[in-house]
Order: sequence, then structure tokens, then C-alpha cells
Amino acid sequence: MPRVSRLAILQAEDRRAPTPRDLAVIRSGVHSDEETARIAVRALGRLERPSLIADITPSLRHPSQEVRAEAANAIGQAAQGWKADKPPQAAALDAVSAPLVARLKVDSEPDVRAAICETLGRLPYVNAAQAEAAEHTLIAAGEHAETVTDRLGVAKGLEALVRLQRKVRPPGEEAIALLKRLAVPGVSDVATGARIRRLSLEALIAAAAVDAQVLAAATRDPDAQVRRIAMLAAAPAASTSVSGEEAHAALAAGLTDDSPAVRLEALRMLRAREDASACPSAISAVSDKEREVELVAIDQLGPCGASADAVAALEQAVTDRPPAGATRTWHRAAHALVALAAAAPERATAVLPQFIGAPVWQLRMYAARAAAQLRDRAALERLARDEDDNVAEAAVEALQKLAGHDADPIFSAALARNGNQIIRAAASALVDSPHRDEVVPPLKATLQRLVREGRDNSHDARDAIVRALTSFGAPASGEIPSKVDNDLNADEFRRLASPRARITIRDVGVFELALFTAQAPATVLRFARLAEAGYYNGLTFHRVVANFVIQGGSPGANEYVGDASFMRDEVGTWPHVRGAVGISTRGHDTGDAQIFVDLVDNPRLNHVYTVFAQVLNGIDVVDQILEGDVIERVEILP
Repeated sequence: MPRVSRLAILQAEDRRAPTPRDLAVIRSGVHSDEETARIAVRALGRLERPSLIADITPSLRHPSQEVRAEAANAIGQAAQGWKADKPPQAAALDAVSAPLVARLKVDSEPDVRAAICETLGRLPYVNAAQAEAAEHTLIAAGEHAETVTDRLGVAKGLEALVRLQRKVRPPGEEAIALLKRLAVPGVSDVATGARIRRLSLEALIAAAAVDAQVLAAATRDPDAQVRRIAMLAAAPAASTSVSGEEAHAALAAGLTDDSPAVRLEALRMLRAREDASACPSAISAVSDKEREVELVAIDQLGPCGASADAVAALEQAVTDRPPAGATRTWHRAAHALVALAAAAPERATAVLPQFIGAPVWQLRMYAARAAAQLRDRAALERLARDEDDNVAEAAVEALQKLAGHDADPIFSAALARNGNQIIRAAASALVDSPHRDEVVPPLKATLQRLVREGRDNSHDARDAIVRALTSFGAPASGEIPSKVDNDLNADEFRRLASPRARITIRDVGVFELALFTAQAPATVLRFARLAEAGYYNGLTFHRVVANFVIQGGSPGANEYVGDASFMRDEVGTWPHVRGAVGISTRGHDTGDAQIFVDLVDNPRLNHVYTVFAQVLNGIDVVDQILEGDVIERVEILP
């Protein structure tokens, strides 16, 4: 099939195939050459319509192993449509899983078998019998797994099955035994089997089935991510058989681990266990050489008000406010203020005014969080009028909890602001207000303004206003015509056939990405166009969650303000491993060009968030990024 036909398939997929003609274009590609067939099968899955599974299933017998693996994944993705619609009938789901199981038994390629195992783990089963059948199939596959790829597929399938189905049916003894075997390094796969051990340990934690032997082995594992997950395995909910002493020993070892990811997770889990050493350990870690550990340690001192040393450490950190113009030195003081508000409220109250008037807006935002902890209504009312929408949002959300509808005049005034995040917070605070006559007019006026502006990414704010108006018996529509139009064209795809991106972070360093044009073509195209237009230059990484993700690329430095038009999800087979780069969304097909980088393996994000790139080099730079760090520039290197 000519290249233009592949482009037509991508265009139909990007439109979400609303017409029979679009579906016919995609279906025709299934019967074309190998690469076109793979693209078409993937497109059918991404539409997430269970009715199309019948079109995908025959491709499980395709001569190409790449197409067969794509078909297995596409079946799993199409089945996700049942979550948005009514749950499937048991017979319908049996009809989906049966050909997968049959193919698993006869396929000669490990990559195909692995894809089938992962799909069997993530199908939306509706009863315990179906979950049990899937489990037995995965156990059988695990017992006969001869390659690392096969074992990885089994681990993926079992991790997803346990995480998604444990309420329907907890895993059986055979599955737990297999996971324990996979979680411990074998003689031949210490290096190549790290992801298998990570996934198996995650599954055991979800099943609350970690035992002392598994915990001890994971604590000593050569892979830092396994050791990090071992700290999570020491949490009370992760096991019913690990003693307090055994858990404490594992966490104590984690506190001195070479990896900062392990050390900070150990701090968190000591607090989760209410361990007697939680406060002393956090005090020691305040001087950790790695900033991310230091900030987590400061956060952990909030419940340590009975310790004079903890309060003293927080008071010292609170004084570390940045000089004028500094951008990377405010974090200690900001985190310390919020922790001090919990540990020693009267001392936090004394220094709060200095933060309310700080020139760095992030310090004022953290001041709003501290004021919420202190229940300081006057401070919150002042911060709700702050010139920065992020500061105002934090204050409005706190005021709603503290003052309720007594603060409605402040909430109503906030509706006139521009930031989607503050409008959403203010509208949510006005739901069921007793001051109907006063609040309905500004709600309607703001909704009309947002509809007139026609920006896709204001949908959260519009939805919040509609909910508020509905609570007053004044329903309204906040719908706007979708503006998704990626203008896909073959010339740009050829130019971006094997591209890289170089991202420079001010005062931090540079990291490079491999862009996955083949996996996520529309996403790569949008990212490249925006980058080449200078869109990201000067924006920030506004969200940093240690041992999870960093997120950035918002003109408003928050979750709710991004590029005006939404982009389609392009979830695929590349997993959310450490260094994967994805598109942040707030629902299906709501990407607004904000990006995130996985700091660790995040299997729960697989098949939910688009992965369009992977860090090639500079992951150490990514680890150093702090909240508010500035993206100096993004360069596309074809």
C-alpha cells in the first residue's frame, strides 16, 4: 500500500474515526503490507471500541510477528472501551480472551507471547472465574518460560492482573509462589531480569504477600529500583507476615543506600509505619547531599513537633529564603514553612508574613498551604487576591474548606481571573452556595467568556462552572467544538523519521530524548512543531514528585493551563519505565502538550498515558530538576 494510505490511516485514527468512511480506511489497511497492517491494527485498538475486536483478532495469525504482537496489544486497548461504557457480559469477554490463550500456546515468538500475557493481565474481567482463568494461563506460561522476554511478559501480566483484579479475586497461592520466584535474582538474570523483579515485587506488594525472605533479597538487590520498591514492601499494607523488626531492618538499610531514591523512600515508609526512628532519621536526612532527599526529609518533620531538634531544624531551614533574582534556592524554606506549621504552629505563624510578601511566587503559594494548616483565614483571604493565579488557587481551595460559603464574595471575584486553575477552584467552591442571586451572574458571565474563547484546555473550568450552575437549578452548556487538528502530513513524518530532542534546563544541564515517531506520530509532530516555534522556551517544570514524575511545559505553571487545543492519546507498547517521556492528560484525549518524565518505572501508567520519547542521555540531569526549574530551550535534531 502506498505511503499516502498509511497517512490516511493515521489521519482517520487522529479524528477517532467518526464516520464509516474513516473506519473503512483503517480496516483496509489491515489487509495491506506488513507495516501498513501494523499501523492499522494499532489504530483499531486505539479507538477503544470493543466492537472492533473482531476486526483485530484475525491479525493474531498474521505472518509478521510485529503485527501479531501489535494485535495482542490492540485487543487489550480496544477492550478498555468497556470501562467507559457499560461493563461487558461475561460471555463477550470470554470470546475476547479465548483466541489470545489459543495463540499463546502455539506462537513461536517470545515477543508475541509476552504481548499476549500482558494483555491477558489487563483485560477488564467481570467475575472471579475469569480472573482465575487468566491467572492460571499466566502461571502456565511462567512455568514454561525459557527466555527473559517470556518471563517479562508473565511478570507484566501478573502485575496488571493483581493490581486491577485483586478486589474481584485475590491472587492464588500458585501465582504468589511464581511471583516470589520471579522477584528474587536468579543466577543467569541478575542484570537482564531487573524489570522482571521490579514488576513481581510490585505485584506482591499489591497482593500484600511480601514475606521476610523476599524483602531481605530485594533490600540487597543490585538494582536500585528494586531496592526502592523494597522500601515500599516494608509498608504495613504490603505484608501480613513481615515482622516490625524485619521491616525496620530493611528501612534502616535503605537510609544508608547509595541511591537517593532508596533513601527518600525509606524515610517515607518509616513515617508510614509510625516507626520510633522516623523523626530522628528525618532530622539526619535534612543534611543529605541530594536535594530531593533533603526536601522529603523536611516534609517528614511536620509530625515531629515533640522533638526540639526537629523544630530547630525546621526553624533553621525556614530562614534559607532566596536572594532577589534567585530561582533554585527557595525550596528548603518553602517546604520547611509548611512542615513547621504542623510541628510548631506558633512559630510558623510568626514567620508567615515574610512569606506572604515574598517576591518569589512559589514561596507565596507554599505560604497559602501553611496558612491552611494554621487555619489563618486572614492570610488566606489576602493570598486569594494574589496577582499569581497559582497562589490564589491554593488560597481559594483552603478557604473553601475553612470558611465555606462565608467566603463566596472572594470566590465570585476570582471568576474574573484568567487562569483555568483558579476559575475551576472558585467555581467548585460556589457549588450549593446559599447566595444564589449573587453568584449565578458571575458564573454565567465567566462560562460565556470561556466558551467564546473556545480553548479546549479550559474544559475543567467550564465543567466546574456547569456543576455550580446546575446546583442552583440553572443548567448550562460549556461545550465547545473540538479543535483537534494535527494537520498530519507525509513530508514532516519523513523529516522526523528518527529525531532527537535536546532540552536545556537553566542552571542545571542538558538531556536528550529519542522521539518515537513510529509509536506516537501525531504526538511527536505536535511536540516538534511547538518546540521549533519556541513554545517551551522559558516555561518550567512546575510539578516534581520524588520517585514518580516531573511535569512541565505549562504557560501557567500548573496542571490546567497548556496549549489551547487538545491532542489525541497515542498509547502504545512502550512502557512507562524510568526516563520515559509522556503527555499529561486530565481524561481521555485531553493532552495539552504538557510533558512528564518518569523518574522510576511506573507500570500503573502503562496503556493510559502516551509515551512519545525516552531519555537517551542526561537522566542524571533529570534527577536534579527542582520545582520551578526553567526550560531554557527545546531543540529538535532530525
